[in-house]
Amino acid sequence: MNCKTLSQASHEKEVVRPRALGEPVLVSQPLLPQLSELMPILEQIWERKYVTNHGPLHQLLEAELRGYLGVDTAMLFNNGTIGLITALKLFDLPPGSEVITSPLTFAATAHAISWNGLKPVFADVLPDTLTVDPEAVSRAITENTSAILGVHVYGTLCDFDALSVLGASHGIRVLYDAAHAFGATKDGVPIARFGDASIFSFHATKLFNTLEGGLIATPNAQDAEKIYNLRNFGIKSEEKVVEVGINGKMNEVQAAIGLLNLRHVADEKAKRRQLRKRYCEVLVGLEGIQTQPEQPGVENSEQYFPLVIDETRYGRTRDDIYDELKERNVFARKYFHPICTDFEPYRHVPVVSTRAIPYVTEVKSRVLCLPFHSGVSQDAVTVISDVFHGRS
Repeated sequence: MNCKTLSQASHEKEVVRPRALGEPVLVSQPLLPQLSELMPILEQIWERKYVTNHGPLHQLLEAELRGYLGVDTAMLFNNGTIGLITALKLFDLPPGSEVITSPLTFAATAHAISWNGLKPVFADVLPDTLTVDPEAVSRAITENTSAILGVHVYGTLCDFDALSVLGASHGIRVLYDAAHAFGATKDGVPIARFGDASIFSFHATKLFNTLEGGLIATPNAQDAEKIYNLRNFGIKSEEKVVEVGINGKMNEVQAAIGLLNLRHVADEKAKRRQLRKRYCEVLVGLEGIQTQPEQPGVENSEQYFPLVIDETRYGRTRDDIYDELKERNVFARKYFHPICTDFEPYRHVPVVSTRAIPYVTEVKSRVLCLPFHSGVSQDAVTVISDVFHGRS
């Protein structure tokens, strides 16, 4: 949904506008099953005494996610960062080679590259989508480039076509950090079918969560065996180790949460779509407030509700709004700020751009993510509306 397509009329009907909320409203809230749903499954786990090492619930969740994500290979991990590290390891990228990614992402994206003995190279983002700019990626490619790691930031999808062309023309891998994009589709095709691999996070802050967790998805069935070995210390059998692997296994309690949450994802997404509509109704027409773009043919993951606030046009800064919301017990997030190249390990790494000044270095101080989950009440939306419209 594009906020700019909505009428301003609906939010004018608001009458009661509380100055502040009694209970804090956080930027995220974990989707959790009812305890009454969980307890029978926990009893089964306790009865079996099979709590990890690819147990029956782990196997069942993997099978269900293969179908949900529409891929031939879907391999669970104990967290998304280990999934990222393993996905890069999967393709045997040359030691010391360069992997191009976005600086507008969580630190784990860059860290996963470094942990593999590879060199992160940062390319600028597009002003409309805030995803990595294919032209900047093209400029960043050298003879030492081995992969592109795109980031579907806030659930907005990368330019699959342009990055695929770059990958094919230079003979390099194209992977996607899809931590924000679980369940998204492009022209009816699940996004995990694009590129060589997509890596998802199932952290508690994500729409679909297993408390902690992650997953590598690829469109190729033959990848499953190697990912399995890499995830399980490289152990192929009781007396055989075939890879330098890691312990990335998900336990049975995490898998139980995932199996139950998968039943509730559609309902949570529907509630978030309604919240997106309410936010759009109160924000439409405000000069200098840029909402998440509507991408043609894309079903949004409904993971975040980001705004870009232009101080010169709106009259107040992102930080002004952040502080005013906080005073009223609404906790938005400056996400992502700082960006990766502000962190100590990457401060020496320039951002490759088509601009004299990379856009990402400007937009990092303008982005604000509003609370976005089914726990956001109409009172909270009213308070947020008051703040943006300057009502006391």
